[in-house]
Amino acid sequence: MTDARPIATVSSPFDADVTTPGSKSLTNRALMLGAMCDGKSLLSRPLLDAEDARRMRRALDQMGVATEYFAATDSLVVTGRGGRFKGDVEVNLHNAGTATRFLTAAACFADGPVVIDGNPRMRERPIGQLLRLLRAYEIRIDELEGEGFVPIRVHPTPKSRLTGGSLVVPTTLSSQYISALLLIAPWTEQGIALRLDGDITSPSYIEMTLRLLSTIGVTSIEYEPDLRTMYVGPPAPPPFNYDVEPDASGATYFQAAAAVIPGARALTRGITFNALQHDARFPMLLRQMGAEVTYDDTGVVVTGPERIEAIDSDLSLMPDTAMTLAAVACFADGVSTIRGLRTLRVKETDRIEALRVELDRIGVRVEVFADGEDEAIRVIPPDGGVDCGADVPEVALDTYDDHRMAMSLAIVGLRRPNVLINDPSCVNKTYPGFWDDFVTATSGS
Repeated sequence: MTDARPIATVSSPFDADVTTPGSKSLTNRALMLGAMCDGKSLLSRPLLDAEDARRMRRALDQMGVATEYFAATDSLVVTGRGGRFKGDVEVNLHNAGTATRFLTAAACFADGPVVIDGNPRMRERPIGQLLRLLRAYEIRIDELEGEGFVPIRVHPTPKSRLTGGSLVVPTTLSSQYISALLLIAPWTEQGIALRLDGDITSPSYIEMTLRLLSTIGVTSIEYEPDLRTMYVGPPAPPPFNYDVEPDASGATYFQAAAAVIPGARALTRGITFNALQHDARFPMLLRQMGAEVTYDDTGVVVTGPERIEAIDSDLSLMPDTAMTLAAVACFADGVSTIRGLRTLRVKETDRIEALRVELDRIGVRVEVFADGEDEAIRVIPPDGGVDCGADVPEVALDTYDDHRMAMSLAIVGLRRPNVLINDPSCVNKTYPGFWDDFVTATSGS
């Protein structure tokens, strides 16, 4: 599925009922923890058929971790190695950033060197800050080509077990560096204590890691509410059973689809307000823009308003939703400001620049500006709004091999006719069934 995909405009309200696949963020964390445990852990409803998940499972298999999927119960059994992986291997994570960061930390527990590599885009995504943190724990890491980027060779700890200890961590480019350390902390001798200085990058994902560690049975956890200091340590947890939440990031596309169509309704099941994923609160932003939003034990329902209001919001706690919100803001009455976006520069593509270029194709101006130490954008619809006439010129929007760009830009095509999405198969990274679900949801009544 490499040809451009046309998006069908929606002329009347739809009533959608959607259950997204398991969360990538939680699946990767649970996979890592199951691999570290000594014995069999059970993950229910994990994300397995997406490209990122396949890359992570393949790498873990190379490192000696057995995984077995049971279709009848939609569950995965992970047979962990008790904090000691097979070394003398080379793994390629393609463009799976989460897996690359987590497995770099896990490789310290291998019994031989582990080479970690990726595709050309992954080789442009910085990892140097994580390497410096691991070197503080006396881990030897060779940078095989460019300094601060994969490919790298991680050598095992010179002791039978990583010592751990305290570190002061400056502002990082990615919260995944912090999560990578926290995930291995229960298997260290002393545990890992971190003090975060400066701005904390994507703190919601660090909190997700801490809450998941507690959920699966790690008992030695301490952290301040503002996450300035935190400690995770031994004893290592026993194998565990864990039900993976539906992907809250994936649910935002259906919630936003309802928001841009007056009277449309979307129920996204399993997305509860108190979920571990902060993206589950995205509908509250849509409420600020005029949508009707209702949470209950089933999930969350979003109903589209007659008029979309502009918004000024900080998305530092849920940066993956920025493109979704920008797509909705294209149809707002007025200029919307979206803040807290500095991490978007180092994702699958430079998402700030990609938004600026692609939304300009439909007449929406994206103005990028510095917001203190962070970055922000203003989404400025054209005077009179986006031209949604039936004879508006065809426009093919580029996706930059970025799943979130593709899914976000699809929302634009629900209102603006003659929109095509280039390289639609890039959604396979996290949501292979997205297009089928999107068509079913937006054509239903």
